Amino acid sequence: MRAANTPRHAGRITTWKDEQGFGFITPNGGGAPVFVHIKSFAAGSQRPAGNEIVYYELTVNDKGQPRAANVAFYQPRGARQAQPRRGSARVWTACGFLGLLAVLVLAGSCPPLVPLVYLGMGVLTFGVYAADKSAARNGRWRTQESTLHLLGLAGGWPGALLAQHFLRHKSTKQSFQVSFWFTVAVNCGVLGWYLAGARLDMLARG
Repeated sequence: MRAANTPRHAGRITTWKDEQGFGFITPNGGGAPVFVHIKSFAAGSQRPAGNEIVYYELTVNDKGQPRAANVAFYQPRGARQAQPRRGSARVWTACGFLGLLAVLVLAGSCPPLVPLVYLGMGVLTFGVYAADKSAARNGRWRTQESTLHLLGLAGGWPGALLAQHFLRHKSTKQSFQVSFWFTVAVNCGVLGWYLAGARLDMLARG
């Protein structure tokens, strides 16, 4: 447990290597950069993307080098309430998409196998995200981002959205999000083309 009189410092994460799970904090007022590891953040907190303002306790490693501990993000008033509202859009998108597939199946416009494939890939993708977050927090071998994108492209993106929301993993890294939503668009485009072709084939037979 942290001592009540342990001094807290403020700084900005000016370097962050997401794949390795560590970076450096530049203290407010100047000074040597302070090493920070993903394990130094509270369990369940968002994953750093870089340039965030944080509060931390200053410790040193065995070599006397500065190291951050008990790191917390600075949040302006109202930010804590607004964040879940933005994140919930991921849940609504994933559930809405799967619900739409169910409606299309009932209407006879979509083969039942399609939502089953999305459900299976979604569960698999959620599990891979969970394993990757665990690996990042414990310094183990990470899953490549290209693998996560391929899973999303193959139909696992609803599960990825749920993982990003509930696990708070890969949800703030801008470059990852750009590529992720591109794979979602491609997957939905291919699905739309497939369903349109299946509909035309059904009309031709009828």
